[in-house]
Amino acid sequence: MIPKSGRRFSDKITRIKNFMLLRRLVFLVTAIVLLAACAPKVAPAGTASVPVALSESLFNTSDGLQLPVRRWLPADNMPKAVVLALHGFNDYSKAFDKVPDAPGVGPTLAAAGIAVYAYDQRGFGKSPNAGLWAGRDAMVGDFKDFVALLRKTYPGVPVYALGESMGGAVVIAGLAESVPGFVDGAILAAPAVWARSTMPITYRMALWVGVRIMPGFRPSGRGLGYQASDNIEMLRDNGRDPLFIKETRIDSIYGLSNLMDEALARVGEVQARTLYLYGAKDEIIPKAPTQEALMAMAGANRRPQVAFYPNGWHILLRDKEAPLVLNDVISFITQPNTPLPSHADDEAILRLQKTAR
Repeated sequence: MIPKSGRRFSDKITRIKNFMLLRRLVFLVTAIVLLAACAPKVAPAGTASVPVALSESLFNTSDGLQLPVRRWLPADNMPKAVVLALHGFNDYSKAFDKVPDAPGVGPTLAAAGIAVYAYDQRGFGKSPNAGLWAGRDAMVGDFKDFVALLRKTYPGVPVYALGESMGGAVVIAGLAESVPGFVDGAILAAPAVWARSTMPITYRMALWVGVRIMPGFRPSGRGLGYQASDNIEMLRDNGRDPLFIKETRIDSIYGLSNLMDEALARVGEVQARTLYLYGAKDEIIPKAPTQEALMAMAGANRRPQVAFYPNGWHILLRDKEAPLVLNDVISFITQPNTPLPSHADDEAILRLQKTAR
């Protein structure tokens, strides 16, 4: 028989254990509630269902939003080809205009008889809900709708998609689910294919934790030591531009990572004739996933024309050597299946493999 004092002590221990268990349960429930409250925020879609339309300066999306548009047209307004250009992360359609120390994609191609259109993708520039990630489906849907509009506007004229960095990932995702012939060709300028599978585990863990605990936190990225281009004046101009996003929400980075996962996984499904541009000095999209993307395309018999620039950085289309790159782009569009004028396609994949070691 257990003495009363022993029973009281045992009951006390049981109450303490129950209290500790309850406290852990409360902590767990609280943590779940907090994590749910801190879910990634996605920009709201439009509330209308309307036909897509293109005006002088606006792209009316299928859900009723209006996205700013820029266009650069040949002098005779009779283009030999049309290019839809999609900008990179935190940037906007100004990326394709003339910038300091670079001629600009739009003006250069227009002077060569090629029409260029660019719009501020959702969440960027002057688009609605700037600073919020709009989601893969909305961004890819806008791209496909705009291509369809260009087909109607320019019947019989070849249409090309040009994607820079994040824009390249949107182009890949859109073309991977499109029928052959949706576009006549694609230009991928250092496309964002840095999927999680190719990231260090510390990056993946930091992103997983960050998006669940503080999705709205906006790190600036200053002091990380990465350089996007050798065109310093252009970079400074971006820094002064209030529409260029300099402090990015964690959940936007998370959304971009999801898009990059898909881009690397599906790049082999792109059936359009492709020009893949990459610079040896790119410090933003690593060489390893770029090489993996090219191998995936080759393995799926989607052999791209690869241009590798030893002095090229991430923002190839606005680097110091941008005229060289843009001349290659014009050649790809106007002279299909011929070597590039810069010879950047000579054994490009072999040189990329060598620098990745």
